[in-house]
Amino acid sequence: MHKKASRPHLLAMAILLMLVSLTACSGSRGEEDAEYEDSRAVPAKARAQYSVAEEATPLERAEGEPSSAEEYKRIDENEFMEAASHPLSTFSIDVDSASYSNVRRFINDGQLPPKDAVRIEEMVNYFKYNYPQPTNSDPFTVSTELSTCPWNNSHKLALIGLQGKRISFDELPPNNLVFLIDVSGSMDEPRKLPLLKSAFRMLADQLRENDRVAIVVYAGAAGLVLPSTPGSNKTEILKAIDSLQAGGSTAGGEGIKLAYEIARNSFIQSGNNRVILATDGDFNVGVSSEGELVRLIEEKRKTGIYLTVLGFGTGNLKDSKMEQMADKGNGNYSYIDTIQEARRVLAGELGATLNTIAKDVKIQVEFNPARVKSYRLIGYENRLLRDEDFNDDKKDAGELGAGHSVTALYEIIPTDGREVPAKVDPLKYQNQDVKPEAFASNEMMTVKLRYRPPSETTRHLIIQALADGDTEISSASENLKFAAAVAQFGLLLRDSKFKAKATFETCLDLARQAKSSDDDGYRGEFIELVEKSRALARKGA
Repeated sequence: MHKKASRPHLLAMAILLMLVSLTACSGSRGEEDAEYEDSRAVPAKARAQYSVAEEATPLERAEGEPSSAEEYKRIDENEFMEAASHPLSTFSIDVDSASYSNVRRFINDGQLPPKDAVRIEEMVNYFKYNYPQPTNSDPFTVSTELSTCPWNNSHKLALIGLQGKRISFDELPPNNLVFLIDVSGSMDEPRKLPLLKSAFRMLADQLRENDRVAIVVYAGAAGLVLPSTPGSNKTEILKAIDSLQAGGSTAGGEGIKLAYEIARNSFIQSGNNRVILATDGDFNVGVSSEGELVRLIEEKRKTGIYLTVLGFGTGNLKDSKMEQMADKGNGNYSYIDTIQEARRVLAGELGATLNTIAKDVKIQVEFNPARVKSYRLIGYENRLLRDEDFNDDKKDAGELGAGHSVTALYEIIPTDGREVPAKVDPLKYQNQDVKPEAFASNEMMTVKLRYRPPSETTRHLIIQALADGDTEISSASENLKFAAAVAQFGLLLRDSKFKAKATFETCLDLARQAKSSDDDGYRGEFIELVEKSRALARKGA
């Protein structure tokens, strides 16, 4: 008979096994970081190695499966509004693109996304459109177009497109940047810190001599890794990025406070002063409630320091909190799912990501009730404003970056349509008579845009009318066709009650008709995503 091992002997063996395990993990971390640095891309096949079972939200899981920690704010889709009683539609622009890349992550991992992860305006605004560049003093142009609605032929689809002036990176004002990097324990995964480090190396490579960058990290406590350093000193900047390691809980609120303090101490007058937060969104120590964080960020933006948010990783993404923070910090929110996306956001579109050319951009549309029975704004549910907010200079709205485009779509039921809008009781004290001039006009709607140049206090107003017409979607511009294809895809992913006759096939047909201007390959990738989603929907994934 063998003698039983003694307790000290068992303890020694256990410790030895732990050390071996830790050594193996340490080696794999280096390999993962090299993968993101050297691969130039993470193809869909490679991404398939990661388990998707941990990433679905509870609503998407089979009974008995573990819950995900990802959080998405509920979206109640905009309803059709009767033009006679509600002629005005007012909202803030949105240049975020996080929803599209997050949706792409789910689909490439073999799973349809949760409905509330699908924000249609962000999906539409992920793509570039061939809108004209400004030729006057305005920092952006306004384009409008009308056609039949591809998912309901008795309706019409109206497009409003904004195109910000493109400015080369060398012409942009100097940057005072603070990288605020989450190195908490939740970031210790292949798609998080290793990808984040590669992304920030790309951004550091773009910096000029007159730019400055500091690095603040947080994990249990906040700390300064790199004081504000000239962009020409890339050796020190890259060394600081390479030194980052994950571990600890998440003191996000303290990190934000320190980052803003560093940015204030290095403030550049007439420059771009910005904190760039990179995280999976998990704030569980310190200032953690969404309300507290929002109030802190709203207060700091008044000093001229803005906030850009970059989301990373799976299974723990706090999407709703991160979107809210970027919105209130006068910045934008992007989700980085691959090294290609990091390159698009932090290298290819650096001017749009970092530099604001128009502040507090608001749109107000007045519909002609003689031609419009009812209308529905597609998306922008969390960007809606009260009608009186349009002229209220104290009401914050979205910012437009250099080269950014913004697209909004309205689905319109014309007055000769068959649908009968929901009825309410007749008013006792007033009526809603339509002016005779409205019936004589061929205008379907009037678009008003209000904005402020960053260096001015005066608000500017642009007004443009859109005439009624009978253009079929097949004869529409590629801009409208592709935007309609992306919106239709969003309706299908959300299983929207407004999807009518939308199908993956009609979505693909429209997208293929609008693929000629696809220098960066993103429209082709979109077509592949729709095809994958069609297959997943058939399998019930």
